[in-house]
Amino acid sequence: MSVETRAVAHTEGESNTSPERARWLERNPDLGNQDLARRDAAVFLHQSLSSPVLSAIRKAEGIWIEDSTGRRYMDFHGNSVHHIGYGHPRLVEAIKRQLDELPFAPRRFTCEPAVELAEKLTALAPGDLGKLLFTTGGSDANEVALKVARAATGRFKTVSFWEAFHGAGFGAASVGGEHTFRSHIAGPLLPGTEHVAPFACYRCPYKHPGPDACGLACAAMVEYVLEREGDVAAVIAEPMRAVPYVPPPGFWKAVKAACEAHGALLIFDEIPTGLGKTGKFFASEHDGVVPDIVVLGKALGGGILPIAAAIARTDLDVCGDFAIGHYTHEKNPVTARAALTTLEIIEDEGLVERSAELGAHAKARLEEAMARSPIIGDVRGRGLLFGVEIVTDKASREPANELAEKIFYRCLDEGLSFKISQGCVLTLSPPLTIPKADLDRALDIVIGAIDAVAREVSGAVPGGGRTARNVDMRGSPPARG
Repeated sequence: MSVETRAVAHTEGESNTSPERARWLERNPDLGNQDLARRDAAVFLHQSLSSPVLSAIRKAEGIWIEDSTGRRYMDFHGNSVHHIGYGHPRLVEAIKRQLDELPFAPRRFTCEPAVELAEKLTALAPGDLGKLLFTTGGSDANEVALKVARAATGRFKTVSFWEAFHGAGFGAASVGGEHTFRSHIAGPLLPGTEHVAPFACYRCPYKHPGPDACGLACAAMVEYVLEREGDVAAVIAEPMRAVPYVPPPGFWKAVKAACEAHGALLIFDEIPTGLGKTGKFFASEHDGVVPDIVVLGKALGGGILPIAAAIARTDLDVCGDFAIGHYTHEKNPVTARAALTTLEIIEDEGLVERSAELGAHAKARLEEAMARSPIIGDVRGRGLLFGVEIVTDKASREPANELAEKIFYRCLDEGLSFKISQGCVLTLSPPLTIPKADLDRALDIVIGAIDAVAREVSGAVPGGGRTARNVDMRGSPPARG
């Protein structure tokens, strides 16, 4: 049976079916193991942003991924799992030991690693966030948080943001606002999932020139919907959007006050931004707001094993008479050991502070490039999660999606992989263990690619600066910490 489809504008990442992707593959016929890529396409269901794949890799170590021809890339995406780099020796050894000691814990039983991890996370969590559940993925953990909110409030409605991503599960996609995960076959989704425009100071949906003149219209709209609906269970959002967008000053304090005034809980999805990525252990620390529930995932498993957590206020432990998770691997000792060791590595190696320091350095370099580039419209971020927005014209701020994709493939040619968000934002998210020299090398590649594309467009080179041409990425040794 055939189903009529319409074109979808993918903003969660670069399209795997674009003409630019096809041209790049044509220019690189010996890329990776294309036979394996074809076998992948033959057996996996095709979906946007996934299969058909770009290439096949055979190794992941530190900040690097390597394909079967020995071509190496610094990975500035990593699906947000690689805060401590790939294959950290301390984590690998801890997982091996745990496999020998206790590989699994069935339901109705507990185990030391699971309890120790729960104690550790609730000790790290802000405020009175003292009870949690583990799942195997962030999408499920967000749905646990939503179930807790329903049980605690007796309500079912939510308020969330357009363009947000909270997971691919049915409930998570319903509160999410990213077009790729909501369009066509996805609907109809859960009822009562109200959406408002997100904070986006560079492209304010309310057409204000900036946070100094807007009166926090984006926060006021959240309060307006809470008041008009009257029976919202929770507001769910990323405290810092992973595209990335930093909230305007005072935004979250205003939203938190509105939630308290109207009896709604505040759920922070820190799956991509937590565990030190933004230069604070929790991204919400930047804004001085404690949520009612916080969700962690992705990097919690150290880039090896899948584990996520929904951590709630102690008084929200109100679901004892029914199951809200009951996942097969809820208290898996191996995944719990991986998470515990990951937290220890983050603490012992000072990676939160390192993220803040290196992030400030990277942002300063990119802002210097923006000052002289005709196609960099904005540089934003916190810690080691930062974005470079590519535009056709700085005055009009017109998104330059095609230019962003050209820059992306130039960077791949030079040995740097990352993600494009919102069609035109080069989203750079390196491991927190990245050596400063490699960070500078990656920034050289990005700035050089931007300069080259700007030169193609205008015929002029924007003001000097270092470029990354002729860098041989195959000869670089794996780096860690």
